[in-house]
Amino acid sequence: MTEFEQYTPGPASGAQIRKDGEKWTLILARELRHPPEKVWHALTDPAQLRQWAPFEADGSLGTVGTTVKLTTVGAPTPQVSETTVKRADPPKVLEYNWGGNDVRWELEAFGGGTRLTLWHNIDRRFISMGAAGWHICFDVLDHLLVGTPIGRIAGPETMKLGGWQRLHAEYAKQFGAET
Repeated sequence: MTEFEQYTPGPASGAQIRKDGEKWTLILARELRHPPEKVWHALTDPAQLRQWAPFEADGSLGTVGTTVKLTTVGAPTPQVSETTVKRADPPKVLEYNWGGNDVRWELEAFGGGTRLTLWHNIDRRFISMGAAGWHICFDVLDHLLVGTPIGRIAGPETMKLGGWQRLHAEYAKQFGAET
């Protein structure tokens, strides 16, 4: 049996939401067993992003001012957005915009590994879906970094994964949102 066939996401955890005016932000944190430099590379390198992220990048996200095209994976019609990296302080903070929503990654050395925190502005109607999707992406990232890749799980395919429905419901309950 492959790693993917054995994969089941754990319970909803490490997430919160914040409201600032009309803007909602999903904040999702995960502790990874890998040093910040290794995690940074996975967040910025197009080849590694192709293995875990919900988008393709046509260039590195590791340099401030760089313009990169991000293409959403699995969308019925290609969703391509051009972004300019707003902040790149390796291996601590990365900021860019994806599809009109701000994304910020914070990496903090923690117990021999990294505490990775994602800040993603997202429409309130989709915030629990986003939390479930990013939760799975974080799991796939962890498998990739530990050397047991299970393959990217993103886009509509994610919703077919049995654990995604459970995660979506758990995050919706946690956030007081409807599914």
